[in-house]
Amino acid sequence: MSFDIEKIRSLFPVLHQEVHGKPLVYFDNAATTQKPQAVLDALTTYYNHDNSNIHRGAHALADRATRYFEETRETVKNFINAKEAAEIIFTKGTTESINLVAATFGRKFIGKGDEIIISTLEHHSNIVPWQMLCEEKEAVLRIIPITESGEIIYAEFEKLLSPKTKFVSIVHASNALGTINPVQKIINAAHAVGAKVLLDGAQSTSHLEVDVQKLDCDFLAFSAHKLYGPTGLGVLYGKREVLEAMPPFQGGGEMIKEVTFEKTTYNEIPFKFEAGTPNIADVIAFKSALDFINLLGKKDIKTHEDELLAYANERMSEIKGFIPVGTAAEKVSVLSFNINGMHPYDVGMMLDANGIAVRTGHHCTQPLMKRLGLEGTVRASFAVYNSKSEIDKLAEGISRIARIKNK
Repeated sequence: MSFDIEKIRSLFPVLHQEVHGKPLVYFDNAATTQKPQAVLDALTTYYNHDNSNIHRGAHALADRATRYFEETRETVKNFINAKEAAEIIFTKGTTESINLVAATFGRKFIGKGDEIIISTLEHHSNIVPWQMLCEEKEAVLRIIPITESGEIIYAEFEKLLSPKTKFVSIVHASNALGTINPVQKIINAAHAVGAKVLLDGAQSTSHLEVDVQKLDCDFLAFSAHKLYGPTGLGVLYGKREVLEAMPPFQGGGEMIKEVTFEKTTYNEIPFKFEAGTPNIADVIAFKSALDFINLLGKKDIKTHEDELLAYANERMSEIKGFIPVGTAAEKVSVLSFNINGMHPYDVGMMLDANGIAVRTGHHCTQPLMKRLGLEGTVRASFAVYNSKSEIDKLAEGISRIARIKNK
């Protein structure tokens, strides 16, 4: 399918502006995607017409807000093909989702000498919570090494697996390099030794078809704002039997059935993990973002983004001094690179002067950058509203920068 890019772009108000006198080229989608008008309208409609707390009210506004909120939960369930909506927990982001699992499942089921496996590719949010848990429980954190191209060494992962392995937490697609990990093989191998598996889907859910039943992962964590939805909202999927075995994450309203000073009984899932007033407006608006993705079709979105990445690689290969970082065979639409002899931040600032928005630095993956011997990279990441003509502008900008350096 060939997208009508101009029609798609017309749905995103933020894209139609100038930055430093140049038309905005937004290539920072791995950090956050822009929001279609339908998402913005859903936010204002809630506050203008339906603003109320949910689940406990006996009036029309509360009923409407509750219904719209739970419709989003059902939409998320279908989006990742969970068995039931009760397996969908709303959090404030991927980071909180991972912390929730570490703080509940981890504290109940991980003990002294147990082992947790992560990879060199991980975002800090999938490193630090496990380090904290291991320090508290005297458990051991094992790391899957990677190749120079940014792919995990699967044979080394297999060597790390043992009866001591209780948990594997792995990124599905790297935010820094775009590498797609062989998560199906990882899940199957981990389950064979009795370990549970969490997938960090912050990047994969926006680019790839993710079917949690087919994958058989125990947990999946992702964020709305990388899926054309609002910031401050995340999702944790967990298998019912695993969620029911876990203690609550926080105490307060909503997560209880009955409270006395002697004893409190906890609510059923998902409410057991959703203490307090939730992020109602953003949850409701997230449905509009998922509807937008479903209307275009995940398969066609991926095809478009793959074409953009292939075209970008072709154009950049012509530029003297361009150094690609992360050349895995299977990638999402992330182009990470450096310019010979230049600091990534300087490159990013020079591109910004031409209206081109990219990300620079270590991308919250300092151990990965250390493994690659880099201080950081420049990262251009593509979304459904990006075009080949924008990539041409990026190539022209990089070419000018490289020429300046090599004069």
